[in-house]
Amino acid sequence: MSHAPGTPVASASSAHRKAVTLAIAAAVGGFLFGFDSSVINGAVDAVQGQFELSSTVTGFVVAIALLGCALGAWAGGRLADRWGRTKVMVLGAVLFFVSSVLSAIAFAAWDLALWRFMAGLGIGIASVIAPAYIAEIAPAAMRGRLGSLQQLAITVGIFAALLSDQVLATSAGGAAEQLWFGWEAWRWMFLVAVIPAAVYGFLALRMPESPRYLASLGRDDEARRVLASVLGPDEDVDDRLAQIHRSIREDEENAQRASLRGPVLGLRRIVWVGILLSVFQQFVGINVIFYYSTTLWQAVGFEESQAFTVSTITAVTNVAVTFIAIALVDKVGRRPMLLAGSAGMAVTLGLMALAFTQSTGTGENVSLPGAWGVVALVAANLFVVFFGATWGPLVWVLLGEMFPNRIRAAALGVAAAMQWIANFTITLTFPPLLNAFGASVPYLMYAIFAALSFFFVLTKVEETKGKELEDMEDTVRSRKR
Repeated sequence: MSHAPGTPVASASSAHRKAVTLAIAAAVGGFLFGFDSSVINGAVDAVQGQFELSSTVTGFVVAIALLGCALGAWAGGRLADRWGRTKVMVLGAVLFFVSSVLSAIAFAAWDLALWRFMAGLGIGIASVIAPAYIAEIAPAAMRGRLGSLQQLAITVGIFAALLSDQVLATSAGGAAEQLWFGWEAWRWMFLVAVIPAAVYGFLALRMPESPRYLASLGRDDEARRVLASVLGPDEDVDDRLAQIHRSIREDEENAQRASLRGPVLGLRRIVWVGILLSVFQQFVGINVIFYYSTTLWQAVGFEESQAFTVSTITAVTNVAVTFIAIALVDKVGRRPMLLAGSAGMAVTLGLMALAFTQSTGTGENVSLPGAWGVVALVAANLFVVFFGATWGPLVWVLLGEMFPNRIRAAALGVAAAMQWIANFTITLTFPPLLNAFGASVPYLMYAIFAALSFFFVLTKVEETKGKELEDMEDTVRSRKR
């Protein structure tokens, strides 16, 4: 193996531990992502009552964070190419920390909406930087597993927010009731978020910069040290650094290749693949299951007071099945798992649509007779299993590794921004669709999108298992030929 004199080379086990540690630290951004997406659910009714908001304004306060996420994701990729990955992580942590404090002391709907938008900016930044950073420090053989940590952190964040909201609301006797220092419980729900934000910022300050960003600035000695610490003695650090420089040099020689611009509606084909992966991930309706699951469970016969228990079951299931992806992604590959996930989601969503064609009643009074309730309940949880084991984590893995080196952060930012916009669209459109057509029509739509995602992966998505990031440009070129 070739290493520059004076460059410490870690043992294989030590290097793997270092790579895992850095990936976990970066994935704390995913925890913020999941925490923020769920923390509002425990506070929303209390906020609506305290500020006497209409349902429209309440929906806007909830959803505006998603628009902030889209802007943060779009800007985060570009800032990462200018400032570096770790500095942008710190920015995301600061935005989320400050917004959590200001949300807790909000005095009206308009300023709460502003602070929620600021939180979205921080979360959007974190959602882009974590997968990019993990992909750039991970050895190729471990990259799928480490990239899946982003989704695992998201699911743990969802569960942590759910648990935190329940503990605070129960302690106060309700989210609208006062808890400590004259503050209502819903204010404490937002304030608790400063803890993971502070942890994320602290970790980001201590993490080494991405070797690819360092190499782009000519800081080869630093890049070499980072590579040596995560690759170990079995890989040639100097050869890997030369590959990175070769990739950067080729992009600089051909400015078009270093741009997102391309022949398909103004963007490169690979960027559109990333965008459509993101859109399909949301258009299968996963957030409907998490945001509006109470209606489903009540239709099956559960009381509203049992919502926390059944929601916890779904959240724990989501966490548990992510470990399936972590175990299989570097063995089976990305495409086979996505194809299996698409097929499974299409079938389970179709069963849910079929079950709800048998429903009686409207709105919150809907019910499913006989065995149809059990069919819907089992199908909903199997849908979570298929999503959580495949599309949930693997889209983040692919977004972190599928783009050529020079455009990775910027392209990931565009794709992640579209993911947030798709999330916003699904979240906003489900209630009116539910009121107008019942649950069967939206679930049928999501089943159709799941089926379309199967054919999209089959025809447009390349396998990236085991490939070095520097080889991705060659994959793009061969696809064009």
